[in-house]
Amino acid sequence: MGVDAAMSQFDRTLEFMDQLQHAGTAAAVCERLLSVTSNFGLTALMAGTVPRPGTPRGQQKDHVLLCDWPGDWLERYVQRNYVDHDPVVSHMKNLQAPFQWREASKMITIDRDSDEVMGDAREFKLRDGLAFPLVTLDGEIVMVSLGGEAVHLSEAEFSMVSLVSTYAIGRAMQLHTMAGKTIDHIELAPRERECLQWAAVGKSEWEISQILGISEHTSEKHLLNAKSKLGAVNRVQAVAEAIRRGYIS
Repeated sequence: MGVDAAMSQFDRTLEFMDQLQHAGTAAAVCERLLSVTSNFGLTALMAGTVPRPGTPRGQQKDHVLLCDWPGDWLERYVQRNYVDHDPVVSHMKNLQAPFQWREASKMITIDRDSDEVMGDAREFKLRDGLAFPLVTLDGEIVMVSLGGEAVHLSEAEFSMVSLVSTYAIGRAMQLHTMAGKTIDHIELAPRERECLQWAAVGKSEWEISQILGISEHTSEKHLLNAKSKLGAVNRVQAVAEAIRRGYIS
């Protein structure tokens, strides 16, 4: 994708993220997000912190932040304690970037329990999806999973959905605190902002270095610094947080 096309798509993405920022409730955030992701077959959403192994089933739902999951599937998931055997959850714990569910089956060993989880999910028309972890201000890991029966995402669409989903969950977490607790004001250096701006439209560290006339190592360093300042676990979360704070527009 050329620079002009990438910027045009990014402008449309920013418009949608602005709509998310004006959503006044978690339910509204969920509805607006799914109105976009459903275009790619992602029709169901679950986001929440992962219960520790052995957490009583009655307390597991307390960990849910956003949910538009089939009700019967959620009940079965909790009753059978699937969180301890879900390959998607296991993969999220080891990977700090968005991925599709099908990748989890390829990257980790699938045993009988894991296979049962994925098989039961298919009964509820959840055959594939997109998942990623986020870190809260308190250091908790929020697992985010979008699923559907027929998921179809190009590379560019995958990046866009990952970004808007990350932004949406961040907005939901912001609403969840009610007090609007945020990280203290931070200052991004001009180069850090520039690198994030180009990262937001899908440019790699090498491409950013060529655009800005700096070394690849330097562009990587600027992105790492920005990610650290923003308290982000990955590049997508850093971009989403930078947009929320007005560093990227």
